[in-house]
Amino acid sequence: MSAGLFQQQVTSLTMTQGLAQAISLLQFSTAELTDFIQEKSLENPLLEMEDHDPKDIIVDRDFKRNTTIRYEEQDKQISPLDFLTGKGESLREHLISQLRLLNLSEHIKKQVQYFIYHVNENGYLTEDVEELCLDLKITSTEGREILSLLQSLEPVGVGARNLQECLLLQLKKSPEKNELAEMIVAEYMEAFANKRWKIISNKLSISLEEIQKVHDVIQQLEPRPGSSFSHDVPEYIAADVSVIEVDGELVVSVNDDLIPKIQFQAQYKSLLKDKEINSYIKEKYHELQWLIKSVNHRQLTLYRVAKAIVKKQRDFFYKGSEALKPLSLKDIAEELEVHESTVSRITSNKYMETPQGIFELKHFFTHSLYTSSSTAGSTTASHIKNVMKQVIDQENKLKPLSDQKIVHILAEEHSIELSRRVIAKYRDELNIPSSSKRKRFAEGVG
Repeated sequence: MSAGLFQQQVTSLTMTQGLAQAISLLQFSTAELTDFIQEKSLENPLLEMEDHDPKDIIVDRDFKRNTTIRYEEQDKQISPLDFLTGKGESLREHLISQLRLLNLSEHIKKQVQYFIYHVNENGYLTEDVEELCLDLKITSTEGREILSLLQSLEPVGVGARNLQECLLLQLKKSPEKNELAEMIVAEYMEAFANKRWKIISNKLSISLEEIQKVHDVIQQLEPRPGSSFSHDVPEYIAADVSVIEVDGELVVSVNDDLIPKIQFQAQYKSLLKDKEINSYIKEKYHELQWLIKSVNHRQLTLYRVAKAIVKKQRDFFYKGSEALKPLSLKDIAEELEVHESTVSRITSNKYMETPQGIFELKHFFTHSLYTSSSTAGSTTASHIKNVMKQVIDQENKLKPLSDQKIVHILAEEHSIELSRRVIAKYRDELNIPSSSKRKRFAEGVG
């Protein structure tokens, strides 16, 4: 055994800063990529950003001529007015404007206004009345009077402290008085909400049909009276990829105009020959070239993956989600001869505009489920949910189907074998209540 120096040649993959950047760009959303480029423009004096020409876009080359026509037609349809949004009146503004019209002293108006400032966007009073009374240095009796004034404003139900009070306020102000509905909401709200209607029926000596009518009345009430005044700015999704039908074929295009166009600032070209600052300029020039290459690679990869998805899920673009076929990241990766992680990154936070609407690219990847039909393994969760919804929509509401009964129907009529637990899971995901809560005790819609 002795110590010594030896030479050995090996190959290994090193994660350089440039390679890490290229990988990161794949999973960036359009907004994140734009922010990243803007940040780089502050660091790199050679980088210049310009707005994109809408026609400067990656398109299916087989349909380049037709796609160009599409952009010309699209430009005619777009108006700057389409992007203007008016800020509607908020709930708080609406309440204060009503308060100004009331014949009250300025002192009382200020107290009611203080209560209004503690009403949330759904119309509920968020603070305890006693706490508000302490803040205003008024008695509990005066506080209840202030609350009553608040609850007298529109929309009906505003200023309620909970759902029960909100529904009661609406029932009491309804032009069609319903004393039974008021009594049930006031005294039996929990049992009523959980559909333990037999308890209410026995205590009030009324039929289940009468309770059903109360249920239908309450269904017409607004549980969030302030929702129509929500002034949140709507968030619009700009699709990264578009798919349109041209002459019976599906054309894929990547919307490059969503991200800034990167260019080299020509005025710095002469500095590349200046020996004193040559190294710095060269370094920034190489960074710029690598950034341009990385962005182009991202866009090209996005185009290739999107086109492969369209090829695999062709039926979806004509028939909708029920026509989705089982598809995995591995399937696309093998099709394009890339790593599965590359497909995963490029489909994250990216959206596709289709004839069926705008969908996240992840939407097109669905797992196959076992069926007893000859097409075993070709049924997706999305398809099963659609079938389940149709079965439940067609059920007899007087005798709704249990989860176990749905299991039998899917197996016998649709050749889909699933456990009761899976049916319950899918039903929850569809926001469909259990059979006991779907049951009606009288004919009619509800």
